[in-house]
Amino acid sequence: MPERTPETHVIDFRAAERLLAARDPRGAVKLLDSVIAAHPENTAARLLRARAFFAAAQLRPAELEFELVLEREPDNAFAHFALARTFQRSGRSEAAVRHFRLAAALDPNPEYLRAARFDAGA
Repeated sequence: MPERTPETHVIDFRAAERLLAARDPRGAVKLLDSVIAAHPENTAARLLRARAFFAAAQLRPAELEFELVLEREPDNAFAHFALARTFQRSGRSEAAVRHFRLAAALDPNPEYLRAARFDAGA
């Protein structure tokens, strides 16, 4: 295998974005594994890998990645929203509501507000 460089990691990250958009989340995860191994502090790569795990219905790995992102960026509204969707999908509605509400409190995005049920007077 050719030597991995910062440039090839950027190429892999961009290719993983395209694979996820093309509905190949498992391919995206494979590319991101090497990026994250080389740059474990890269929150953007971890967030993308969490999204890929979610899209591949690998809910526990998605949950762990979203939680790691939130440890580093507790004000990341999207990560709260995505973690809430992960909890929702795994039948943990109480945990989901908490993160939906955190997402909506951090960003009044209409989708976040609807999910948090703030627009229904909840």
